Amino acid sequence: MTPPRRRPAPGASSGPSPAREVAVRVLERVEADASFADLALEAELRARGPSSRDAALATELVFGTLRWQRYLDWILAPHSRRGLDALDLRVRVILRTAAYQIAFLERVPAFAVVNDAVTLAPPTPGVKAFVNAVLRSFANRGVSEREPAPPGDRLDALGTRCSFPTWLVERWVKRYGHDEAEALMRALNERPPLTLRTNTRRTTRQALGQRLLFEEGLACQPTSLAPEGLVVSPGGAPGDWRAFADGSFAVQDEASMLIARLLAPEPGSTIADVCAAPGTKTTHLAQLMDDRGRVVAFDPQPARLARVGEAAARLGLTIIDARPGGVETLAGEFGGTCDGVLVDAPCSNLGVLRRNPEVKWRRQPEDLVAVSRRQSEILGAAATMVKPGGRLVYATCSLEPEENDDVVRAFLAGRPGFTLDPPETFPLPLDADGALRCLPHRHGSDGFTAVRFRRT
Repeated sequence: MTPPRRRPAPGASSGPSPAREVAVRVLERVEADASFADLALEAELRARGPSSRDAALATELVFGTLRWQRYLDWILAPHSRRGLDALDLRVRVILRTAAYQIAFLERVPAFAVVNDAVTLAPPTPGVKAFVNAVLRSFANRGVSEREPAPPGDRLDALGTRCSFPTWLVERWVKRYGHDEAEALMRALNERPPLTLRTNTRRTTRQALGQRLLFEEGLACQPTSLAPEGLVVSPGGAPGDWRAFADGSFAVQDEASMLIARLLAPEPGSTIADVCAAPGTKTTHLAQLMDDRGRVVAFDPQPARLARVGEAAARLGLTIIDARPGGVETLAGEFGGTCDGVLVDAPCSNLGVLRRNPEVKWRRQPEDLVAVSRRQSEILGAAATMVKPGGRLVYATCSLEPEENDDVVRAFLAGRPGFTLDPPETFPLPLDADGALRCLPHRHGSDGFTAVRFRRT
């Protein structure tokens, strides 16, 4: 099998790099404290304030190492006399990060990677020499020699080369077939594009693209499915751009933009988003309503709910009414009064592994059953808020049947007052069962599943 494609390393340098130290510290937190990689990285970058080049390299190292963790352990194993699982956490993280740079990144001299790794290794006697020996042995292998013999089991071998846990490989091969399952896994290991949602109340997609080109030197391409979306390259830090500060756009994946469009809220209506934080879809709903009507936003975590208000203020949206609390607690106040309700349910996040690769190393099959119970509870409470003739959208950033098909089937069986209500036309063709399914390897987006109901 062809080795994974090498990619240029943003901000690579020949000397000791603070980016490598940041990456190692973040990866230690991810493994030791179960921190989310994006939040841990954001905190570390804020505390240290590295240059934009070093921040870009640190980001690449953190997410690249997490995406390819199983593959890296496999190709490192022949060069270590001890199993990687038996090593000190910091040493294991250093070896993985260095192996990722050597195996995947161009313009990063192997000697610089090895030297920095040795410097970052603990001063415990013999540890620096061990790190040096392992990485020099690894670096001396050519690309064609790097992979050892694969596991004998076919699914283990596929999971090792694609860097996914075998239980996920098994269920995806069963559902999609070998080739498509492999395509899905490789798509989920790609660096996601930076996609923006134009704030159409303040500008147009074309005008925003021209502005970003003029002010930031960025190339913009329109998204193929969402009419307000732009794919921006080479990316960077959107929060630093003037167009972000004045509310001309929000950062949002194209698949995520389709969820509010599936609900199709009308100006002047009453809409509820019952799992609102951080507010990306909430503000999209208000935008589609031309900031006329009312959007009630629930979230049980006040700190996260505060981000909804911050996003609304930046985008100039005034109709969002943020309420702290869960839908089971708050739904009674709005019983049968909403024209539309969005349930963007908490889920396994297995459809957004491009952005949260650490999740695939934490999830277990039994988690899907537990989370589906919670999803059903939220959906049932949200349904009580829908007026006769109103719409209800249930969405997850997951592709798994337990979280989607099973929840929908149980909901319809228990509430005969609701029926499936797929739109007659939509930017992406819906499945025969009326479900919207965005697949990373087919659509170049995050993985989302959504269904629209109507209360009869």
